[in-house]
Amino acid sequence: MIKSELIARLAEQNPHLYQRDVERIVTTVFNEITDALRGGDRVELRGFGAFSVKRRPARIGRNPRTGQSVSVAEKFVPFFKTGKELRERLNAPGGGQPAADADAVSETSD
Repeated sequence: MIKSELIARLAEQNPHLYQRDVERIVTTVFNEITDALRGGDRVELRGFGAFSVKRRPARIGRNPRTGQSVSVAEKFVPFFKTGKELRERLNAPGGGQPAADADAVSETSD
């Protein structure tokens, strides 16, 4: 699902809201999460998961094409850890793969 699909689905489920308002809400939530992470904070959405930032230290890497050593700068990467409720819902009977995908998996494994 992409952002525009999320907005369309939320607008469909909340007919009392204009689509532009739903778009503004979704954008604001994403921006607030991004700003909190940029500030070094952890964002926890109970039942869904937690967003945090992990630091990757500077290191010496290797160019795969030439084999030459290159310096890789320090960087910060977003990290998401799922919440217990989300994991349980995904692993509940009928909560994981859609039925069509589950059939395709069982057909190929036979």
